[in-house]
Amino acid sequence: MENIMKNLTKLIIAGVVAIFLLILLLASTTIIPAGHTGVLVQMGAVQDGVLQEGLHIKTPFVTSVKKVDNRVIRVDVEGSSSSNDLQTVNATVSVNYRVNPLQSANLYKNVGNDYEATIVRPAIQESLKAVTALYSAEELITKRQEIGSQMRDNLNEKISGYGLTVEQFNIINFSFSEEFDRAIEAKQTAQQEALKAEQDLLRIKVEAEQTIAKAEAEAEANRLISQSITPELIQMKEAEARLQHGWVTVQGANNVVTNP
Repeated sequence: MENIMKNLTKLIIAGVVAIFLLILLLASTTIIPAGHTGVLVQMGAVQDGVLQEGLHIKTPFVTSVKKVDNRVIRVDVEGSSSSNDLQTVNATVSVNYRVNPLQSANLYKNVGNDYEATIVRPAIQESLKAVTALYSAEELITKRQEIGSQMRDNLNEKISGYGLTVEQFNIINFSFSEEFDRAIEAKQTAQQEALKAEQDLLRIKVEAEQTIAKAEAEAEANRLISQSITPELIQMKEAEARLQHGWVTVQGANNVVTNP
């Protein structure tokens, strides 16, 4: 019985040691997944440098690792602003951005993991207001690509200092007040009607020129025909007519005999 108790005690101790060693092993290693970096935090202080993808050894119970996502992140933002002609503009934009891997520690230290709500979204709103104020409402429609590029540059200036980079900036939609939409529709209708009137005028002009050209060609043809009709031609035509009606004219030296 005593031996059994000793063996059982040894097993328990061995089990405890194994569990402790397993916990120690797990606490001494960390795995950084693909597309992420690891920020080392030792006794509450963020350390310089970051851990790249893969398996790493760290000081157990003293150092923790905070994972930062460095993949492209998409955020859609809706905002309201004013154009330089005081039209209300409602916009929806889509932004793709990422965290610079080398700046992960700095971003975590100064902002934390909630950088989208703290930095990105407010910066997008500010860029939207700043750029739309430079253009009229009509220009916001006709110069969409140019405006999107300016918004991207403006946003990059605001967030690059935190280690964030804008990969792509897309304007999904611009919408305006009903009054402005009606004014734009009326303008487009007027432009279409003016274009149609211009095309009709051009068509009438072309048709008139064609009619004149045709009349001039006919007049020229008649003139040429008139010039070609000579006395000799008339006599020849008369002779042809007599022959067609069975008249034959025979001319002799002293007389002329006509036979029916």
